[in-house]
Amino acid sequence: MNTLREDLSTELMDLINTSARMISSADNGVVLTGAGISTASGIPDFRTPGSGLWSRYNPMEVASLTAFRYHPEKFFAWLHPMAKKMFEALPNPAHYAVAILEKAGYIRTTITQNIDGLHQRAGSKQVLEVHGSMESLTCIGCYQKYPAREFIPTFIEQEIPPRCPQCSYILKPDIILYEEQLPKTTWLKAQNACRNCSIILVAGSSLEVTPAATLPQRALENNANLIIINQGRTYLDSRAAVRIEGDLAEIMPLIAQAVLDE
Repeated sequence: MNTLREDLSTELMDLINTSARMISSADNGVVLTGAGISTASGIPDFRTPGSGLWSRYNPMEVASLTAFRYHPEKFFAWLHPMAKKMFEALPNPAHYAVAILEKAGYIRTTITQNIDGLHQRAGSKQVLEVHGSMESLTCIGCYQKYPAREFIPTFIEQEIPPRCPQCSYILKPDIILYEEQLPKTTWLKAQNACRNCSIILVAGSSLEVTPAATLPQRALENNANLIIINQGRTYLDSRAAVRIEGDLAEIMPLIAQAVLDE
């Protein structure tokens, strides 16, 4: 395809074009995204050696429900630098590419393991956040819900855990911690989307965190095609129709362009 960059290898161009043909011919596309789609926006992933969050922290000590209940100061100390990065981050070309494919009708649902809200900021409308979101907070005392923008900027500046204006209990970000169940309605919608899709594109997920990692299997059970774009291997690589290892911020826009040119 002469509109694609000439410096790309023939093998990569073939994989991009194959992915584009599969997406353009599908009548119900789903995208499943993980932390890898947001690294180009300055948000670290979890498992990259040296830079991944879990290479520096034990998740059960800082990001579990037990940690939040009994050691909230550790939780908020861990959350602070990540919250700052998320609130300063902007969508990158990969997020915009997913939104373009949705707007053009090729992607019906975006399921994300991320909590950064970048898909919505890029323009995606049908987003299922299976691990929750940093966009809101809930009081652990009176259960009142608040927009995060009313509290997170002060938390970022002062590093003081946010508290409920009504009852003074700590406000918990509406993200799913270890030991917590996924939001029921969102999870059921995600499962249903995968059971009924004809193609699923996994973008930037190592497929190691369950139960979200099982979603592509639901699609495969429905004979959907699987495309995986990720830095590193996944347990479903052998079942993927296309597997690309590379920079999502570069590859996703090229796939979107190729789809629109089909």
